[in-house]
Amino acid sequence: MNKQIIVNLPVKNLDKSKAFFSALGFSFNPQFSNESAAFMVIVDGSIHAMLTTEAFFKTLIDKPVVQAKEANEVVICLSCESREEVDSLIAKAVAAGGRTPHPPEDHGFMYDQGFEDLDGHLWNLVWTAPQA
Repeated sequence: MNKQIIVNLPVKNLDKSKAFFSALGFSFNPQFSNESAAFMVIVDGSIHAMLTTEAFFKTLIDKPVVQAKEANEVVICLSCESREEVDSLIAKAVAAGGRTPHPPEDHGFMYDQGFEDLDGHLWNLVWTAPQA
């Protein structure tokens, strides 16, 4: 069995979150989705996110749900194929209602920028030169 990453994220409005991430080009597997959760495919076969309503998310944990617009516990980092892919995904995120918490950082061998989704979860997109 291949290892996979499945990040579980609580969202306030499942339909709006699905529309946001669809605008970035991510897809959803209806086989593992319902009115309480949507299985988002980031990289087919290996990286996924389960977007869950806050009510459902609370059934999975025994602590309060962090409000990501007020505090953060994690930054989700995704590697990209090129600088252009970083810029393209950032532009799509902003157009879909997200925001950028900082300008792009260009270190020559590495280029990155982040966005905040509709619920305040932070995502960082990074390209690293193959020779690095």
